[in-house]
Amino acid sequence: MSRILIIEDNKDVNFMLSETLSEAGYEVCPAYTGIEGVNKAKSEEFDLMLLDIMLPYKSGDVVLKEVRVFSDIPVIIISAKDMVHTKIEMLKLGADDYITKPFDLGEVAARVETLLRRIQKQKEKVQTYSFKELTLDCNAKRFFVKEGEVELTAKEYLIMELFLRNQDRIFTKAKLYETIWGEEYLGDDNTVKTHISNLRNKIKNGNTKEEYIETVWGLGYRLNKSVK
Repeated sequence: MSRILIIEDNKDVNFMLSETLSEAGYEVCPAYTGIEGVNKAKSEEFDLMLLDIMLPYKSGDVVLKEVRVFSDIPVIIISAKDMVHTKIEMLKLGADDYITKPFDLGEVAARVETLLRRIQKQKEKVQTYSFKELTLDCNAKRFFVKEGEVELTAKEYLIMELFLRNQDRIFTKAKLYETIWGEEYLGDDNTVKTHISNLRNKIKNGNTKEEYIETVWGLGYRLNKSVK
């Protein structure tokens, strides 16, 4: 089930959008300020974002700029601003679509479905993910360091795939555990730490001196962008 983040300060509009998309089979998460929306986008996984421009504390254009630093999530702008230059500006900032208020709820649901379908087709075309000396072949489920294959366990492969699919994102231990193991995280760090340690050792054994998985103290793990 696709998850949709709705950042809209008008509670009635947010409720109507949430209700319509829930009935269409999506899981929805409401946010009512720009700050709340950015925080949720950073801490949770979503497949699409509906974003208003006129938001309290942090406007929609600022939200979009900040989100595009760490995520390529599809974004549909929903705004009362119908000036052409505003639409162009938001599309240049990274929005995928723009709907002007007042809108038809059925049209919003159709736009969401169409965009998600297009994004899914694009993802299906991606057969490999690469980062510096690392390559992941998603079709063959094989992992390479400097073109030499490195054998990974199923869980190690899933962790590496998660990192390579989200190269700018920091993953907490809780998020890694709940995503990879599919169970509630109860605070035991050993499982995640052991798998990260094993991954690091296997990558180094693939004839590289680089530390590709970086620990961000107090936050979690991510790919090390300082690797040359």
